[in-house]
Amino acid sequence: MTARLARFAWLTLFFNVAVILWGAYVRATGSGAGCGNHWPLCNGVVIPRAPSVETMIEFSHRLTSGLALVAVLLLFIGARRGLEAGHPARRAAGWSLFLMLTEAAVGAGLVLFRLVADNASMARALFMAVHLINTFLLLAALTLTAHWMSGGARMSPSDRAATLSTLVAAAVGILIVGTSGAIAALGDTLFPFTSLREALAADLSPTSHLLIRLRVLHPALAIAVTIGLAALASRVRLAPGDARGRFAGRLVFALCIAQVAVGFLNVYLLAPVWLQLVHLLLADLLWIAFVVFAASALATGAERAPAYEAARVAARVG
Repeated sequence: MTARLARFAWLTLFFNVAVILWGAYVRATGSGAGCGNHWPLCNGVVIPRAPSVETMIEFSHRLTSGLALVAVLLLFIGARRGLEAGHPARRAAGWSLFLMLTEAAVGAGLVLFRLVADNASMARALFMAVHLINTFLLLAALTLTAHWMSGGARMSPSDRAATLSTLVAAAVGILIVGTSGAIAALGDTLFPFTSLREALAADLSPTSHLLIRLRVLHPALAIAVTIGLAALASRVRLAPGDARGRFAGRLVFALCIAQVAVGFLNVYLLAPVWLQLVHLLLADLLWIAFVVFAASALATGAERAPAYEAARVAARVG
């Protein structure tokens, strides 16, 4: 039962990553107004008739988002029924459901307030920032649910105060970079350029739209946080035998390097849609790896995953 529930938790997590990527495709193709300013209906009906391409893109995103909500709800019910009281995954599943509902509320707000398509207001940029933060918190809750259902040790942050402060600072840094990336991606969508020289000149021009001028912050923030994360992943100590935590740490380092490389390529190629999606995918995977790494770093030394305990016993017997 627990093993099946853990597999379902990981599946739910990565299905949500796919939904997030499809949502980015909706934004990048300007299809956010495909269902008009109607929500949850699409152009005032349940199933659109003779829909345009933009309507199909937006409608499919709503369908997959609905499926993601159902999956998170089932995960929550499974955690309540299949895990004992006090299990950390039960609380994480509850947070996952709550953040899934707030995710839907933010998405609905974007549509109802018409902060989609070619809307270039700062209100839309702020909504995008809130949307990104809520999305990352949702992924964190789902990651912790899957991690703990798979035998991850409970966290004891009070025993690792210095480590906790460092990890919180790193998490805030990732969220800031992600938020600046969401705003930069919005600027790329709304104000496309035909050459790199033209794009760079617009970034530095005081007469450019604020969304364009804000784009230069993203690479600078990304490089600074990448250096910090690389140093963090190599210095934080984990419990002996924590293979998952160590793998997550190595993955954080590798994804940091990949993100910077893809980011510069994104600038050079003028942010094609497919590369924006790759960039976002790497950001999501980096965040998931960081959450697993942080949970492992804050775990109590006495509480190790069952798989590690079994391996330790087998080693003693051998």
